[in-house]
Amino acid sequence: MLRKIDKHSGIPAYLQIMNQIKSEILLGNLKAESQLPPVRELESIFDVNVNTILKALDKLKNEGFLVSEQGIGYFVAKNTSIDPQITDEIRKLVSELKVKGLDLYTSLLLFEEVWKNEKF
Repeated sequence: MLRKIDKHSGIPAYLQIMNQIKSEILLGNLKAESQLPPVRELESIFDVNVNTILKALDKLKNEGFLVSEQGIGYFVAKNTSIDPQITDEIRKLVSELKVKGLDLYTSLLLFEEVWKNEKF
């Protein structure tokens, strides 16, 4: 569910928008080839100006998450889905971390350190 950005978070608005849209795509809430709401509607949802919306959408397009059709709008790209098993594993891990009393920021720090140090 797309929601208003936090203007006091210290995170640029366009990045918050990108992260929200990416999350919706990766979680399967926005399906491949589905159309995003019109830019003016996104402007209202996120409560930012149209240039900020366009910057976020353009960057998502460059990253391969979106495609656009002139005069029609933005669509979720075809190859953006994630294996549902990965999402299930993440949910299980998050549940375990919460049960053990770890907060989000500590969990992210641990995840980042393991990610950097694991050899594949």
